[in-house]
Amino acid sequence: MQSLIGTGVALITPFKDDFTIDIEALRRIVNFSIDGGIEYLVILGTTAENATLTQEEKELVIATVIEVNAGRLPLVLGVGGNNTMKVVEELRTRDLSPFVAILSVSPYYNKPSQEGIYQHFKAVAEASPIPVILYNVPGRTSSNMLPSTVIRLANDFENVVAIKEAAGDLVQAMQLLKNKPKDFLVISGDDMIALPVVLAGGAGVISVIGQGFPKEFSEMIRLGLNRKVDEAFKLQYLLTDCIDMIFEQGNPSGIKEVFQVLGISENVVRLPLVPVNESLAERIALFVKKMVKNT
Repeated sequence: MQSLIGTGVALITPFKDDFTIDIEALRRIVNFSIDGGIEYLVILGTTAENATLTQEEKELVIATVIEVNAGRLPLVLGVGGNNTMKVVEELRTRDLSPFVAILSVSPYYNKPSQEGIYQHFKAVAEASPIPVILYNVPGRTSSNMLPSTVIRLANDFENVVAIKEAAGDLVQAMQLLKNKPKDFLVISGDDMIALPVVLAGGAGVISVIGQGFPKEFSEMIRLGLNRKVDEAFKLQYLLTDCIDMIFEQGNPSGIKEVFQVLGISENVVRLPLVPVNESLAERIALFVKKMVKNT
């Protein structure tokens, strides 16, 4: 799928000081990402604090992003969970026509076997009227979707078109790239190794930092896709310190601090998350101000 090549961003959900959704800030973030050269937008991923949003709030976020995007970029919707029947029900009842694909996380907490993961995504693929991006993030799910399971799903279901691979394991990503079907896309889910994954044959990234530095990060990925390695790594090393910082005390607390320094939204997260501490906030601020000054 050409629309999933390049940089997608997992949009945050900005909150006001009273913890309600800041719709105007969300509008600014969408426009900031689009104006910065991002290729597609991901709604209601992990970075959106999806787990703490009510159903009404989720609908508000979806409607707002669709409205502000106004057809400019492809949209991907996060539809996943650890209750297979509930995920299937949503896929069968929700209007998915505004989206090019869904992003569906491997079941968390239940800790299914590889066969359980396969059967879960078999049900998802059979229920989804649009393409499915698998999402492997063992650090959050407590189970690793092995390359053999991913390849099995990719071969068995035409609408399983990609994986967001966020195990942080370049060797595992290379195993996927080596054995995948021709048109199946391996998308990095880790900002730090996104460029190496692209250079190994990956399709791009679904990024967190990309929404804070859309111009630089999306250009880095495009350079990688075009095999302009030296230029790409120059941008990689420019951003490396901040990639580390935004994940140091949890996501999305770090990227929300970036947006606060940029004046786009406040750094307000919902419990059990908390904002970054003063020391990290100062380091992020120094980095962001230096980037702004040099652009």
